[in-house]
Amino acid sequence: MTDQNEYNRRLIEEFRATRGQANGPMAGRPLLLLTTTGARTGQRRTTPLMYVPDGNRLLLIASNAGAPRHPDWYHNLVAHPSVVVEVGAETFDATAVVTEGAERQRLWAQIVARYPFFADHEAKTRRQIPIVALARKGI
Repeated sequence: MTDQNEYNRRLIEEFRATRGQANGPMAGRPLLLLTTTGARTGQRRTTPLMYVPDGNRLLLIASNAGAPRHPDWYHNLVAHPSVVVEVGAETFDATAVVTEGAERQRLWAQIVARYPFFADHEAKTRRQIPIVALARKGI
């Protein structure tokens, strides 16, 4: 298991024990668990992610810390947009939609104003960092 996999496993355990009150590098940031279906494998994968609330939606930023490639979870939800979200004490089904155009630009400006480190991620890569909106099913 890679160091990142082990870190994520521990963060998932901590999240489920504390219902999102993370310590360490994620302390003070809104955190959720996203369960996707693997694009190639079809296996369920759970990933701890920071999110930004946006009305009834939750926004995910696929920055991958400025790496040249999108994160694996992003590829999974593009292939299979039905996801499961754990946030606080709630678990619910959601649909993931990649934002585009003017909406994405507006959201990016708001996110960077609130969390300037995302501008650092953007400066490290030539790809446009996707913003994914999670909408609860049934609303």
